[in-house]
Amino acid sequence: MLYIGVDLGTSACKFLLVDETGAVLNTVTREYPLSFPRPGWSEQDPASWWNACLSGIPALLQGFDPAQVAGIGAGGQMHGLVALDENDEVLRPAILWNDGRTAAEVEYLNGTVGKEVLSARTANIAFAGFTAPKLLWMRKHEPELFGRIAKIMLPKDYLVYKLTGVHATDCSDASGMLLLDVKHRCWSAEMLEECGLSQRQLPRLFESWQPVGTLLPPVAARLGLPEGVVVCAGAGDNAAAAVGTGTVGDGHCNISLGTSGTIFISSSKFGVDPNNALHAFAHADGGWHLMGCMLSAASCNSWWQNSIIGTGDYKGEEDKIIPDRLGHNHVYFLPYLMGERSPINDTNARGMFIGMTMDTNRADMTQAMLEGVAFAIRDSFEVAKSLGISIPRSNICGGGSRSALWKTILANVLGIPLDTVATEQGPGYGAAMLAMVACGRFASVGEAAEALVRVRATVEPDAQLTALYNERYAQFRKIYPACRELFPQLL
Repeated sequence: MLYIGVDLGTSACKFLLVDETGAVLNTVTREYPLSFPRPGWSEQDPASWWNACLSGIPALLQGFDPAQVAGIGAGGQMHGLVALDENDEVLRPAILWNDGRTAAEVEYLNGTVGKEVLSARTANIAFAGFTAPKLLWMRKHEPELFGRIAKIMLPKDYLVYKLTGVHATDCSDASGMLLLDVKHRCWSAEMLEECGLSQRQLPRLFESWQPVGTLLPPVAARLGLPEGVVVCAGAGDNAAAAVGTGTVGDGHCNISLGTSGTIFISSSKFGVDPNNALHAFAHADGGWHLMGCMLSAASCNSWWQNSIIGTGDYKGEEDKIIPDRLGHNHVYFLPYLMGERSPINDTNARGMFIGMTMDTNRADMTQAMLEGVAFAIRDSFEVAKSLGISIPRSNICGGGSRSALWKTILANVLGIPLDTVATEQGPGYGAAMLAMVACGRFASVGEAAEALVRVRATVEPDAQLTALYNERYAQFRKIYPACRELFPQLL
C-alpha cells in the first residue's frame, strides 16, 4: 500500500508518496504567497493551501496506482488562526505563527491573567505567535468578524476538514493554541472563557495517529483517489518532523533549521519548564515534549543572501568562509528579524549586526549570520540543561541542515554530535508515518520509527573549536540584554 504525507509550510506545501517500507517514491511542491499587510504582521489565504492540495496530490500520483493509496497524514505550520463562519467559509486571512501584532494581548495574558495561572491551565505562558492572543486581538479590533466565528481551526486542520468534512485537530498542534490543558489533553474551560469562546467553536481532539475519517466522495473524485482513503489527525510541523527523525519516546532530541528554528526534546512524562522559556506540548507519539522555538532561522539565511547581498548561490557564499575563521569571528548577529519567542519572548526584539571594523568582509558577515542562529538555538539548549535534562546528541533536519558548514558550526556551538537521518523529508515524512499507524501498518508511532528511521551521517564536534565557540557564545549572550531597552524605541 501507499501513503501520502503532507507538509503544509509557510511558503509552500510539499507532498510525499511513501510505500510500506518507508521509501519515498515521489515528491511534489506547490508554492503560495505570504502577505505582510503591516510591519510585523503575517497572513495567508487558506484557499491557497487547499488549491495546493487539489493540484499537488494528482501530480504526486502520476505514474502510480491511486487504488494503492491507503492513508493521508498532514504536518503543518502551527498556531495559525483559521476562523470559519456557520457555513464553514473562511472569515479572514489566517493570522500566522510568525505574526507579531499581539503584543498588547500577550502583555494582558501574562501580566493581568498571570503567567502562573496560564501555566497551571495550559502548561505554557502567552507568546505572540500563539492562537489565543490572536483571538483576543480579533475580538478587540474585528468584533463583527469575531462574533461570526463558528469554528476555530489550525492550518493543517483546515486541510483535514476539506478532505473529510470533519472539524478535527490533534493534541500536538492544539498545544500551541494556549487553549489546551496539555497535561490532561483536553480543552481548558478557563481559557475558553477568557477568550470569549465556547467548546462547540473548537474542533474535536484526536491523537495524531488516530483516523479522523475518509475522503468525501466529491474530493476523492477530484483527487483521483478511492473514497476509503483514511485521513489521520496529523500533527504540528515540529512534532511531525520529530516523528520523521525518530525523535519519539523518552529523552531524544531533534533540532530543526527551517524557516523557524526549534529544539525539540521528547519525553514519556509530562513536565513544565518552571521559567516557561521552553514550551511544554503534547507529542505526536502520545507523550509530551519540551520545545524552544526561534522565529527566524533558515529565513535569516534567505534574507541575508537574497535580499541583502543579492545572490541565490548559498553554497558559493559559504565557500568564502575560511575554516580557520570558525570560532574567531568578531562580528555578531542577532537573528531576531521577526521578534523572538524562545527563550526571551520579546516581540520588539530586532535583528542586528555588531562588531564590524574596516577589515570586516562579506564572508565575515555571512559567518556571523550562521553563527547567530546557532547561538540563539543554544539559548534554548542551555535552558534545557538548566532543568537537569541531558542532551548527549541530537538529530537535525530542515532546509538549513543541508549546509555542511552550518551543521559544523551548530555541532561545535552546542558541543554535541548531530545526526542526519537517511530520509530527510521533515514533517511530510512524519505525517506519512502517522498515516501508516492510522491504517494499521504499525501498531504505534514508536514501532514505525524503529522500523523506518535510520541515521545516515553524523557531524562530530571538535573539542578545540567548541572551546572557542564557548567564548564567543559568552559574548553573544551580552548583546540582547544590552540592547533590550532600545528596541521598542526603534518601532
